[in-house]
Amino acid sequence: MTEHETPAVDENLVFGRHPAIAALQQADAQTVNKIFLQDTVQKEFAGDILALAKRHKIMVSRVPKAKLDTLVNGANHQGVVVALAAFPYASVDDIFAKAEAVGEPPFIMVLDNVEDPHNLGSIVRTADAAGVHGVIIGKHRAATLTGTVAKAAAGALSRVPVARVTNLSRTIEEIKKRGVWVFGTAMDGEDFTTWNSSGPVAIVIGNEGKGISTGVAKLLDGTVTIPMAGQIQSLNASVAAAIIMYRVFLGRRGDN
Repeated sequence: MTEHETPAVDENLVFGRHPAIAALQQADAQTVNKIFLQDTVQKEFAGDILALAKRHKIMVSRVPKAKLDTLVNGANHQGVVVALAAFPYASVDDIFAKAEAVGEPPFIMVLDNVEDPHNLGSIVRTADAAGVHGVIIGKHRAATLTGTVAKAAAGALSRVPVARVTNLSRTIEEIKKRGVWVFGTAMDGEDFTTWNSSGPVAIVIGNEGKGISTGVAKLLDGTVTIPMAGQIQSLNASVAAAIIMYRVFLGRRGDN
């Protein structure tokens, strides 16, 4: 890059008051990841933006100017940046509808505060290969459908519905009421090679560092573990997810 070139800005970002308002007038919570609003902007400046955010139930994050400067590589953002989703979010009903359309019991991945966009993209990519009907993520403290995720997913976002929910625990309770058995990974869980994964099933993958949150863990119907021989007794979230997904996939094919 020469001294006269301008650094590239993420194509999924819209910034500046008027472009942001125009984008929000045509958007909703299914197509927007988040609104970043400078913490020092005047109330009269932010009024229209906040009203649109409330109407469409879009999250607003108050951040310092330095954060916005970083997001847009120093471009003139006027105190507001709208992060658009690289692919529209689906609903939980869409996931169940996909399973019904192919005549299969629901197979769902639930990501509990998975924060790394590469992990999210990789999980969606493997989900497509393993016959998963959809992925559920939370709205808070979790990776969203950014350009980085889309790139890592390698086209799978167009085939695997990703639903973003406000309350992950409540959503788990809802899918359990719809007949889905929910399992998570844990060191003291059942050996995944002997686990009966048949029927409607959802697999919870926890945060990269903290694992499955306490509230979600209380709702699990059971836990499974992946035996390991080395000294490092943990796997990358996307690797662990891939192993468990393929256990379900092979079980549904009738393989041992």
